[in-house]
Amino acid sequence: MKRIITCIFLLLPLLVFSQDDLLSELEEGVDTSTEVKAAFKGLKVVNFESTKLGGAKELYLVVSHRFGTVKNGIDDFFGLDNAVTQIKFIYGVNDWLNLGAARSSLQKKYGVHAKYRLVRQKTEGFPFTIVGYNLITVNTALDEDLFPNIEFGDRLTYTTQALVSHKFSEDFSVLLAPTFIHENLATRSFQIQGEETMTFDEDNNQFAVGVGGRYKLTKRWSINADYGIHLNRNDNSNFKNPLSIGVDLETGGHVFQMHFTNAQAMFEEGFIIQGQGDWGDGDFFFGFNLSRVF
Repeated sequence: MKRIITCIFLLLPLLVFSQDDLLSELEEGVDTSTEVKAAFKGLKVVNFESTKLGGAKELYLVVSHRFGTVKNGIDDFFGLDNAVTQIKFIYGVNDWLNLGAARSSLQKKYGVHAKYRLVRQKTEGFPFTIVGYNLITVNTALDEDLFPNIEFGDRLTYTTQALVSHKFSEDFSVLLAPTFIHENLATRSFQIQGEETMTFDEDNNQFAVGVGGRYKLTKRWSINADYGIHLNRNDNSNFKNPLSIGVDLETGGHVFQMHFTNAQAMFEEGFIIQGQGDWGDGDFFFGFNLSRVF
C-alpha cells in the first residue's frame, strides 16, 4: 500500500503538467481574439475603398473596368465601344500597411497610394475599424497646347480619406469615408448659354463624405452600394454625386465585383468630383473590379 501511495505522489506532478500541456494545445486551436474581421471581402465597396487590407507579403493585381454609358443603346453597343480600364498593383508590406500603384486609361492618369489600419473593431471594446488612405495622382493627358503654361505640379491631385467601418453582423457592414481632395488644377465645368460658353471652376480644396454598405446574401454572394456626397461643389457644376450599386462574388483566390455606377472614373477625384452620369436620365455605366492574390 505504501508503495502505491508513493508512486501516486511521484506521478502526480507529471499528470498535472500533462493536463496543462493538453489544455494548452486545445486552446491553441481556439480563436480567443476579440478583433472583428472581414467587414468587407473586397478591397473596395464599389468605388470607395473599404477597410479591408491585403495580407502581409501578398501581392494583389486589381483590374477595374468601366464601359461607356448605356444611355446611347445599340449605337455604341450599350457602352462597350467606350470602355476605360484601370490596372493596379497592391503589396501588403505587413498586416496593417498596403502600398499600391495604378494606371487608368481615362485621362491617362497614374497614381500611388498608401492604405494603413489605425485600429480594428472589437467585439468587446472599440466599435469601429479605422483605416487611413492617401493617394497622389498625375494627369498626363492635359494638353500643353490648351494649357501652354502648365507645369508638372499642375497635373497633381492629392486625396486623403479616413475609412470607418462597423460590422453589425456576419451579414451586414457599413462604411463612412470623410474625404479631402486637393487639385492643383481645379476641375472646370462648362455651360452653353446661347452662343456663349460659360466656365465655372471648383475650389482647389474639395470636401466629401462617402457612405457605403455590404449585405451578405449567401456564402459567396453579397450586395454592395456606395454614395459620395460632395460638400462644396460649385452650384453651377454639371457634375453629379456618384451612386454605385452591385454584387460581390467570392471565388477562391479572388473577389469579382460587378456593378452599375454613374461615374466612369476610378481614381477618387474622378468619381467624387467629376461624376458625369445622371441615373434619372438612364446615363450610367456598367463595370467590374477583379482582384487576384499572388
